[in-house]
Amino acid sequence: MPAASAFEQILDYTNRADPYPLYRQLRTTPVVREADGSFVVSRYRDIVDLLHDPRTSSRDVVTLEGFISTDPPEHDRLRGLMNRHYGPPETPARIDRMAPELLSIVTELIDRLTGRTEADLVDDFAYPLPVTAICRLLGVPLEDEPRFHAWADAIVEGIGPQASVTDEARRRAGAAFAEMGRYFDTLLDAHQQMPGEDLLSAIVTDEGTREAMSRAQLLTNASLLLVAGHETTVNLITNGMLTLLRNPEMLERIRQEPEFVVLAVEELLRYEPPVHMLIRKALDDIDLDGTTIPAGATIQLVLASGSRDPDHVRDPDRFDPQRHNLRRIDFSPQESQHLGFGGGVHHCFGAPLARLET
Repeated sequence: MPAASAFEQILDYTNRADPYPLYRQLRTTPVVREADGSFVVSRYRDIVDLLHDPRTSSRDVVTLEGFISTDPPEHDRLRGLMNRHYGPPETPARIDRMAPELLSIVTELIDRLTGRTEADLVDDFAYPLPVTAICRLLGVPLEDEPRFHAWADAIVEGIGPQASVTDEARRRAGAAFAEMGRYFDTLLDAHQQMPGEDLLSAIVTDEGTREAMSRAQLLTNASLLLVAGHETTVNLITNGMLTLLRNPEMLERIRQEPEFVVLAVEELLRYEPPVHMLIRKALDDIDLDGTTIPAGATIQLVLASGSRDPDHVRDPDRFDPQRHNLRRIDFSPQESQHLGFGGGVHHCFGAPLARLET
């Protein structure tokens, strides 16, 4: 089967449950030109190279706006401003302070299952946990969840490989992002007038941030943090539970050794990640594995394929949390590296919170 045909099948929803055999086929031809003119890249080392290549751009390739859709130096400036309150040196303290609160949320959600014989993991747990957490972190009223749930669904539907997203889905995503921006316009005013201990209050009351960012940039980046701050974690928790149910010996080990969950989460990010693809655009001609990707072309980076590349990791289709164990005699730093949080300058902004929640 030609590699291009394999990529077309990956975009077919019927193959969503197990795309990994198709990824294996893709890797036999590491760089493939699709009929629409885009290029598909599926090997680990090539994906990493492109994620760090200044000739690739994130501008105008996804509906999700904010600093995620900018390039250096503007990306670095905007991300640095947001990081002033979320990131180092404040991130560990801010995220660590949330640990008891997250434990309380988890306990409450599990207690609601008492006496029930059936539950929907997504509706009853995997969705409300990160949503509640990001709302408290940002200072977004949880009672507004039905409104931004609809917006987030529309935005996520409009993100993805260009061949799988309709023009109508992109239109709905753009409209949803605009509505969310208007919502945050009002909310930021409220936080400025009556600030709290939340992230939005810290950002909007920081004169330096307000002077260095336009109002539009504040709104789009607040919207970005809300959507990106819970959508992918829902997937990671759900994928994780399913994987553990398929590997009962690992589930039992976590029950017996709770600290083992740290290695399990890292392996989940490699083995069954929440995001399978990223899109970039070539700013200049790029020669890769004997193929020239021309300037202006769209590049589909298949992260989930890269993390299961046998040239990068041993026995890649086996769920093995121990491969991330520093104390393991045959530990390999290379084998512990994955693309679960992307890479390069756009490495996942919320990775510390996502790891803790999961």
